Amino acid sequence: MSQKKAQIQVEQKVPESVVKKTQRDSKLRDLVVKRRADRLGLNKTRRALLEKNAQAYEAEYKATEKSLIDNIRKAKTENGFYVPAEAKLMLVIRIRGINTLNPQVRQTLRLLKLRQLHNAAFVRINKATIEMIRKVEPYITYGYPSRTVIKNLIYKRGYAKVNGQRIPLTNNTIIDESLGKFNIHGIEDLIHEITTVGPHFKEANRFLWAFKLRGPRGGFIAKRRSFINQGDWGNREDLINDLAKRMI
Repeated sequence: MSQKKAQIQVEQKVPESVVKKTQRDSKLRDLVVKRRADRLGLNKTRRALLEKNAQAYEAEYKATEKSLIDNIRKAKTENGFYVPAEAKLMLVIRIRGINTLNPQVRQTLRLLKLRQLHNAAFVRINKATIEMIRKVEPYITYGYPSRTVIKNLIYKRGYAKVNGQRIPLTNNTIIDESLGKFNIHGIEDLIHEITTVGPHFKEANRFLWAFKLRGPRGGFIAKRRSFINQGDWGNREDLINDLAKRMI
């Protein structure tokens, strides 16, 4: 009896399906480990590149500011005037709602990405955009944003438009997947492209969803009067930064 039992135990083999499953699981486990190692290595390389770019951008901003100050001082010592270069970027904020809107005005506001009250968007300054802004000027206020305001808008209120969806900018992967082919891999690259109105400004600005701001702290003064007449709508030039800070 004991010999038969021993013979049965010797003849028992591991089923072929179990062997195949073990081999498959082992291969999948190795593949997952390899992919994880590759991803960590890629993230490390990408992070180093983004840090290097951020440092280069900061040095560029400081050099630009220093050059501006030096030129102003030089002109002052020579009893002259220094005229800075004209701005290339505007921040446009919608300050009035939908009541009594002309269809042409409504369409122009849509082209500027200003579909709702307190929406804001960046606009490149050229002849076409100036004509568009003149058509809708009583419904908006605009000016020349500083680098600090641009940075705060993107960091605090920035959302991406990905496949028609509004996606929060929570990590650089979202930017890299959409704008990597334009050499924009992270949020600092995006800020630099917007600030300097670079060669891929159109793609970067289209990637950003319109900023949804809150009502300004302290409220508006008079929406139906222009800014130069102690109101709100119209060109504020550099003073748009004060309004934007109250609305972020």
